[in-house]
Amino acid sequence: MGMSEPEIRDDRAAGRLEAVADGEVVGRIEYFVLDSPDRALVPVHTIVEPAHEGKGIAGSLARELYRIAGREDSAVVPLCPYVAKWAERHPEEAPPAGQDLVTAAKEWLAAHPDRF
Repeated sequence: MGMSEPEIRDDRAAGRLEAVADGEVVGRIEYFVLDSPDRALVPVHTIVEPAHEGKGIAGSLARELYRIAGREDSAVVPLCPYVAKWAERHPEEAPPAGQDLVTAAKEWLAAHPDRF
């Protein structure tokens, strides 16, 4: 019995993009939404449950985060090292954010250390 392909759902209120397989959350990207100087989704952590590593779940999450951002006309500022690496490998799916957004995202994160 193979695992079903995880379903990806966005829990915007909690700041989590979750991969759900067979009723359990097997991976997630924790992120926040930046409103200024422009709108951006800012992934901070990518977490995949150890039993589900190596199945491409993290990549599916990163891809979906960029798709959501594209639909919302938002940038993505990957402060998460995993998402940053994924973006480098998939430049056609992951347009880079402007430096002003990157700076603003880092400042927001520094100002809210309790969030992540």
